[in-house]
Amino acid sequence: MWPILFRTLRVYAPYITLPFAAVVGVIGYNLENWLSDKYTPYNKSIEEQREERLLQEEKLLSAGNVEKLKYKANVLDTNLSPSLS
Repeated sequence: MWPILFRTLRVYAPYITLPFAAVVGVIGYNLENWLSDKYTPYNKSIEEQREERLLQEEKLLSAGNVEKLKYKANVLDTNLSPSLS
């Protein structure tokens, strides 16, 4: 009896496993849609990033447009202990 049952299951295995796999796939797909966060933050395109980088390099290379360097942070504030603040 067992050999006949196993032979039958082996012959019809694709017909048995395909619907089971489809049901598991549909359930998993819907769970992922409900549980996952679909928000993707905006990033500039590679071309825009490259253009900005090239413009920055052009600014640095031109000697006429030198911006005045000014140190904006106080050196003593960098490692100020909480008791002193």
